[in-house]
Amino acid sequence: MLNNKKPFPKEKLQKLLDDLERYRPRGRAVAAFDADGTLWDTDLGEMLFGYQVDQRLVPLPEDPWGHYNWLKEHKSHPEAYLWLAQINKGVPIAQVRQWAIEAVDRHLPIPIFESQQAVLKKLRELDVEVYIVTASIKWAVEPGARLLGLDDEQVIGIETHVVDGIVTDKQKGVITYREGKPEALLARTGGVRPFFASGNTEGDKWLLESALELQLVMSAAPIDSENWPTESTMLKMALEKKWYYHRFE
Repeated sequence: MLNNKKPFPKEKLQKLLDDLERYRPRGRAVAAFDADGTLWDTDLGEMLFGYQVDQRLVPLPEDPWGHYNWLKEHKSHPEAYLWLAQINKGVPIAQVRQWAIEAVDRHLPIPIFESQQAVLKKLRELDVEVYIVTASIKWAVEPGARLLGLDDEQVIGIETHVVDGIVTDKQKGVITYREGKPEALLARTGGVRPFFASGNTEGDKWLLESALELQLVMSAAPIDSENWPTESTMLKMALEKKWYYHRFE
């Protein structure tokens, strides 16, 4: 399903597509996107968690959502996001990935932003390396990436180590949130910065600021939702910095 709430203006989209071609660096080129709220109007990380809660697939506290929100409020967002990976300790990674597929299948069609599909198509035409850099666990976002024609290796997200095919609770790499997003991306690209980056919340600010030429801020969160204040801040930043932006209503 394509998300067409107040569609991205055709003239602005065409200008962005033209700029992608204009500013593509010679030789190797990299582009980066946040996932949830940026490529699609849903949260695949929490979608997998909700599926695990509903199906009672892993051991969880009595109030799983309450515990997750408590971690975000009283500990930190990175600790909460890492916990969503750690609850899979002892489970074969193949099983976790299958659960992620089932979670997405249960919510099909995923509300993908049509304008982002056009951007991805242009980047493919320009032979640009594309990465999704998400604060959700990598395994939850992989099925969404495949819907966009990307593969699992193009998803950079929160992970724990997998030993002999079994998930552990030991953090792997940096937490891909805030400063961790460009850090993880540069580790993957060997230090090559993106020339274009897109995100929707303040957690993506560092990723967008790492882009050499072009930035795109997306916003679709309802005004009474948790993400509205942080998306609103990013829209103001985009206006001040003359970045591309769009607010879906």
